[in-house]
Amino acid sequence: MFRFLKRLKEQWWLVALIVILTCAQVCFDFMLPSLMGDIIKEINVKSGQTIVMQNIFTTSIYMLVIALSSGLCAIAISILASKVTSRMMARVRYELYSKISSFSAHEMNGFSTSSLITRTTNDITNISNTYVLFFRFILYGPLLAVGAFVFLAIKNSQWQFMVSIAGAVLILGLAIFAIVRICVPKFDIIQTKIDKVNLVTKENLEGLRVVRAYNAESYQKNKFSNINDSLTKDDKLANRVLGAFFPVIQLVIGLLMITITLISSKLIEKGTIPYDQMTVVIQFATLLLTGFVLMVLLVVYIPRASTCAKRINEVLDSPILVKDNAKSDRYNEVGTVEFKDVSFTYPGGDAPSLDKISFKVNKGETLAFIGATGAGKTTLLNLILRFYDTSKGTVLVDGLDVKKFNSHDLFNKFGYVPQKPYLFHAKLKENVCLGKPDATREDLMEALDISQSTEFVSKLTNGIDYEISQGGKNVSGGQRQRLSIARAIVMKPEIFIFDDSFSALDYKTDKVLRGEIKKRCKGTTNIIVAQRVGTIMDADQIIVLDNGKMVGKGTHKELLKKCAVYKEIALSQLSKEELE
Repeated sequence: MFRFLKRLKEQWWLVALIVILTCAQVCFDFMLPSLMGDIIKEINVKSGQTIVMQNIFTTSIYMLVIALSSGLCAIAISILASKVTSRMMARVRYELYSKISSFSAHEMNGFSTSSLITRTTNDITNISNTYVLFFRFILYGPLLAVGAFVFLAIKNSQWQFMVSIAGAVLILGLAIFAIVRICVPKFDIIQTKIDKVNLVTKENLEGLRVVRAYNAESYQKNKFSNINDSLTKDDKLANRVLGAFFPVIQLVIGLLMITITLISSKLIEKGTIPYDQMTVVIQFATLLLTGFVLMVLLVVYIPRASTCAKRINEVLDSPILVKDNAKSDRYNEVGTVEFKDVSFTYPGGDAPSLDKISFKVNKGETLAFIGATGAGKTTLLNLILRFYDTSKGTVLVDGLDVKKFNSHDLFNKFGYVPQKPYLFHAKLKENVCLGKPDATREDLMEALDISQSTEFVSKLTNGIDYEISQGGKNVSGGQRQRLSIARAIVMKPEIFIFDDSFSALDYKTDKVLRGEIKKRCKGTTNIIVAQRVGTIMDADQIIVLDNGKMVGKGTHKELLKKCAVYKEIALSQLSKEELE
């Protein structure tokens, strides 16, 4: 948790101001008991003497000014603590977001989405709340407690007072020990269970249609209820223990005041101490315990914040396996992709997902991949885009190893349409122009026209200004897919990558769309993953994958003759007449 303090370098003067104001507040607080003792001394005059009201009034005004000064210091410290904490946690939040954004697919698999959301929100909030208390009381509490103890030890030689105060501190210390032993182990469990609650909630919201279609509402409710009840049980225990601590504090302080009063009354009766000293002792004892309680408050909050900080540091310290380059090396080719004896095994996997794959596609050509589910088609595209690095072999784009590219330069070469198209909560035009925000209206309309989106977009409310909901849930699957294709087209890239991107389209739209891309995006290389043979029949080169291995390469007609796997797939979809 204290690693975050290194982000205070630019705010050191605010921290210094907090220290100065804290010292001033402690000095003001220490002045009040002595002044109260002076007033008591004035009131408790010997018989026959007149009470000097002027002295009492002057001292009271002096006390009021000091109390107001102490209050103003406290307010200023609270404002500065909030300001320093907000700036520091804003920086941590940005660093966390940036680190997550730089994750490759491997790192994303190491942390669930729900856990990353919890760490970015709930964990940051817990740390922020603790740091506000930290800056407010980390110096004030110890100064108050130690200063009051020193005053009582020097100014009051009565051992009875010191024994009473030491007993109160011992009881509070035992209470702290019990809290730490019971609550701290629960904090790790609580944060992990919050991750699970977020996961179930996210799954339920994203899969709401599936849940309703299968009448699985009861199943989902029970699933959420079990996790929520488990979280509630642990949270309730921790909160009960913490909640019980504050009544214990009040009880200990109350008993200490009674004890000091009884001891003082006996000592006053014997004439050992004057009456006004009892009031001073009580007030300094209260200050001592107040300072101790404030330190205890930090002891209670810091363990939970430390748990949250540990979870955040896990993300920040997570090594990036796919490391980016500051700039790209020089390359001589344009629009080419080549695999040289590439093999890839997923982290933790037993068998390779791709084994010894070699091919090359040149500028303006169309390369297609086909194969059964799990054959390695999407994995292959992930290597081109460098979402993963190869286990063996080399992937080259424009004749240069993808590992020698700057990621920004590499991604600018591709117009990528994923298997599951995703639209953001924004206007339609902002979604289509995501990769090229400065695209002209003509570029936008051309991309919509090529992707066969113009007709349905014109029927939407506000047309290209239509507000798309999160995930594109307010448009159909086919419309979502066409808008994703338009998003790739508007970038005018060197290479199109279509990861089964025509599956939601009818055969006619599929054929027309591909024909428009071929006619109006001349010179652009096309890499297509497809399940439909009809989508890839006219490709310049087709690669057939089976269990991660390349079992066929050639044109449609060549593969029908020499590749049994391709012929089997083709005949399962089309008749012999259609294939010929």
